[in-house]
Amino acid sequence: MFEQAFRNIDDILHRDAGCATELDYIEQTSWILFLKYLDDLEQIKKRFSIRRFWGNYS
Repeated sequence: MFEQAFRNIDDILHRDAGCATELDYIEQTSWILFLKYLDDLEQIKKRFSIRRFWGNYS
C-alpha cells in the first residue's frame, strides 16, 4: 500500500523536481507527507466545526 505511494511520489519528483539522489527524495518526500498531514488535519477540523455548528440547531 505505502510502497506504491512512495514509488509514485519518487517518480514525480524525479521527473518534475529533478531530484537526483536518494537524499533529495527523502527531503522532498518528507515535506510532501508533512503537507499532506496538515491538509488532512485542517479537513478534520473543518468537518468537526461544521458538525458542532449544525448540531446546536438540530
